[in-house]
Amino acid sequence: MEDKNTSNEKTRYSEEELKEFEELILNKLAQAKQELQDLKETLSKRNDSGTDETSSNSKLLEDGADTLERENINQLAARQQKFIVQLEHALIRIKNGTYGICIDTNKLIPKERLRVVPHTQHSIEAKLSKQD
Repeated sequence: MEDKNTSNEKTRYSEEELKEFEELILNKLAQAKQELQDLKETLSKRNDSGTDETSSNSKLLEDGADTLERENINQLAARQQKFIVQLEHALIRIKNGTYGICIDTNKLIPKERLRVVPHTQHSIEAKLSKQD
């Protein structure tokens, strides 16, 4: 199967283009993993720190604020973990030749979109039609 040369009918990205996306994804993946590690360290420090030098009323408020902050950090960590998995799946799609192809329309997702959201599997058209 040979790729067409006209951009309107192109069905796959070239090896060079895929290499560019792979580099972009690997950079984002390294950054995401570092951010996840930072969140885990923050959680770990939050769990270790505790002071008993406050009165019972303000201690209760602090405990509530700490719990809320821990929940927020946990949510951020879960979101970051999901992002990492999506990036890893994008790398697999690069390897198996399906990267950049919309799973709804089977058309190429524009490079501009992939540069902003490199893990996407949907073109803007497909994404917008799902919202209707």
